[in-house]
Amino acid sequence: MQGRMSAQHTGRGLWSLFRPRPLVAPALPAKEALEIMVTLWPSFPHFHRFASDGRLAGIRLNSAMIGVPDLERELALLPEKNAVPLYFDVKGRQLRITEVHENPECLDISLNHPIQVQTPTTVLFKAGADHALLLDVTEGGYRLKFHQGPKFMVRVGESLHLRHPSLRVGGEQFVPAELEKIARVKAAGFSRYFLSYVQSARDVDEFRELVGRDAEIFLKIENQKGLDYVAREFEKCDNLKLVAAQGDLYVELERPHQILSALKLIIDKDPQACVGSRMMLSIMQEPVPSCADFEQVAWLYDRGYRNMMLCDEICLKEDLLSASVNALDAFRQDYA
Repeated sequence: MQGRMSAQHTGRGLWSLFRPRPLVAPALPAKEALEIMVTLWPSFPHFHRFASDGRLAGIRLNSAMIGVPDLERELALLPEKNAVPLYFDVKGRQLRITEVHENPECLDISLNHPIQVQTPTTVLFKAGADHALLLDVTEGGYRLKFHQGPKFMVRVGESLHLRHPSLRVGGEQFVPAELEKIARVKAAGFSRYFLSYVQSARDVDEFRELVGRDAEIFLKIENQKGLDYVAREFEKCDNLKLVAAQGDLYVELERPHQILSALKLIIDKDPQACVGSRMMLSIMQEPVPSCADFEQVAWLYDRGYRNMMLCDEICLKEDLLSASVNALDAFRQDYA
């Protein structure tokens, strides 16, 4: 036996299976096959490459960290015709930071929605990777002051998570800036959307009144209230599809293992449901997806998920996105 592994058994050799390839435009996969979705903006250098990639079923434009003027510039960059369908992600009841106040004594922020919650309580940041202790809620529920944390800087537009059972989020579902974004993308011809933090049939009905009842809408389920809506109120129709939005849902659940029951509930209630985020993450550190990554995708597929959306972090970089799409496409051909 040779003292060293051949190139085909090394990470470099395996990388060749998923490295960026010359762009071709294969036929779109059959409806019963696995569909792949990604998140991009037209200003990304690699947008046009993936916008004509027939292996993709959709491109999501995530409005979380973008204002109305920037949105206008992005919409102006869109090609007249796009081979891959475009979806605009609208932010509803998700809590996001609107201002970080200069306060040398503590983290001091304002939110897009007013809240009521018993304090002190722990608040999670950075998808659960950071936290701080919330002490005071003032100015009608919009302003929050913290103690003990967080470790990392927070920015305007970022989300946060309060899991205390006393939490109540007030105000309208859509803040004025979000309503303006909806009007702009609708005027630009969009008829496909994602809606974040869906929690009730009323949330869905209100959004359909804004974008039209014929619009195709993916309903993102991202917390326990969303799961309660799925279990008790959701009524399936052709242009409404559920999304198991694992990025926030995993953080919002009381216990981590409950994500498995949540995933089962969503696909049982909607056989067309999409699952997004927290997949293929090993590609961000290693040139080849891990064994666990492929096993996760296989478990989701075997549970019935036929639409999978890669997370924002992977989609930011062309090499990571290319490797992930190639890996999912290989999975689709060999397993799915």
